[in-house]
Amino acid sequence: MSREKLKHLLQLPRFEGIILAIIVINAIILGLETSPGTMATVGPLLLTLDQIILAIFVLEITARLIADFKGFWRDPWRIFDFLIIAIALIPATGALSVLRAFRILRVLRLISTVKAMRRVVTGLLSALPGMGSIVLLLGLIFYVFAVISTKLYAGAFPQWFGSIGESSYTLFQIMTLESWSMGIVRPVMDEFPFAWMLFVPFIIATAFTVLNLFIGVIVDAMQSEHETEARAERDAMMSETEMILSEVRGLRKEISDLKSKLQTSG
Repeated sequence: MSREKLKHLLQLPRFEGIILAIIVINAIILGLETSPGTMATVGPLLLTLDQIILAIFVLEITARLIADFKGFWRDPWRIFDFLIIAIALIPATGALSVLRAFRILRVLRLISTVKAMRRVVTGLLSALPGMGSIVLLLGLIFYVFAVISTKLYAGAFPQWFGSIGESSYTLFQIMTLESWSMGIVRPVMDEFPFAWMLFVPFIIATAFTVLNLFIGVIVDAMQSEHETEARAERDAMMSETEMILSEVRGLRKEISDLKSKLQTSG
């Protein structure tokens, strides 16, 4: 099979659908392998199917390398697929037996296979630079409040505020609003009635303000990614339309020339 035919085969929607179905089946198999009862009943069958699926993935990656070697390494998603399959091929024995748990990473190939997932991940990655300043701001707020709470409450509540690290973890729990009132703040208020004056501003500054900035940056990045893809599709359509119009103009000119020749010869 020539490279062009192989490339055409790999780009067929039916082929991509088959790979997608195999990834889902592999995910189910890897999940079933965590059940002792299932492994005792059909364990050898599941392990055999897992090896067959891995072989299919290896053949697919090899075919893509053969079809377009340079293009393969220019596509970050193909490199992502290659790394996942490479990890799966490392012998999971002895000291490397822990790698058996990482076979589930093959399921992440759904991200590179499903276009909608790729768009989401690309948007998240493009949001990372904008999130950097927000992370620094959040870290600064945490540090300030951790120092204050440690100085105020370390003596009475050493398990929560005994050090800056413990205070930071306690503040993180408060920020997530997980048992923050009855579990932490109210017991502290029993000893320090005005403790709410520290924790309420902290919640407003983090859970209700800074975290919403994260959401805003991510949404803006997603929208920008969608607009970029839409613009690329419009440009491609305009280019194709322009090509068709150019061909039509050429045909009209040829027909006009042919008519002129016929009239002249007549």
